[in-house]
Amino acid sequence: MLWIKAFHIVFIASWFAGLFYLPRIFVNLAQIPADVPADSQKERERLLLMARKLLKFTTLLAVPALVSGLWLWLGYGIGRGPGNGWLHAKLLVVLLAVGYHHVCARVLRKFSENRNTRSHVWFRWFNEVPVFLLTAAAILVVVKPF
Repeated sequence: MLWIKAFHIVFIASWFAGLFYLPRIFVNLAQIPADVPADSQKERERLLLMARKLLKFTTLLAVPALVSGLWLWLGYGIGRGPGNGWLHAKLLVVLLAVGYHHVCARVLRKFSENRNTRSHVWFRWFNEVPVFLLTAAAILVVVKPF
């Protein structure tokens, strides 16, 4: 079980590293206007390529993170029984993280199609969401407040 926990932590940390950085690329993309000179267009294409590769890599890391979490929960019974309300809250945080991941994929698609309507300031705030999700998950797992 300890091996599964260790790998779960590594995959979660890696997945969230991607969720921290991908919206940062969106901030940079939002600062480049759609009708830009050729040299800025190259920068935009480079940022889009980086974002696509990062999204693919982050998705690949999310899968074992989620599978190892399910393995710990269902296979080893972590969080079962009375006094384990923290796990239900953590599962909600996980669902929110998966949803955020999907929103990032939609945002990237909009940037790729030149349909983004949000400002770089909006993306700076959007970039903070995974920080709160990871903080909430860590507190729920370690402190187990309920």
